[in-house]
Amino acid sequence: MGLLATMRASASALTAERLRMDVISNNVANINTTRTETGGPYKRLQPIFMPDRPDRTFLTVLRAAFGRLAPPKGVFVSKLKEDTTPTKRVLDPGHPDADAEGFVEYPNVDLVQEMTDMLGATRAYEANVTVMNAAKSMALKALDIGA
Repeated sequence: MGLLATMRASASALTAERLRMDVISNNVANINTTRTETGGPYKRLQPIFMPDRPDRTFLTVLRAAFGRLAPPKGVFVSKLKEDTTPTKRVLDPGHPDADAEGFVEYPNVDLVQEMTDMLGATRAYEANVTVMNAAKSMALKALDIGA
């Protein structure tokens, strides 16, 4: 993998991790949202990451057959998926969204899980910044060799 390919891969990871942090902050912001436009409480969102490979052409299929598939070009978020964890039912008869029995459905957002995910996203972001800085340093060192 060349130097620019390394930087492109890290840049794609930085973009994906930033989106992951945005989704997490959106989940935390909606932790008490009991009513949405579609009805019902807010559903927690999760980004789905996929490797960014070159287009599948005849040449890539042929290379794969001989075990020489091109390395991934980075990562991208393929979609945002709603978490299927059940919502929380809390007894609060005075709440405007309470049902006939007095229960309110709250989002399936767990603050501890979100903060854990945020720590993971932050660490991954920092690791990719380190890779970018190392690649930049290598490029500068290569320029010094030629001088």
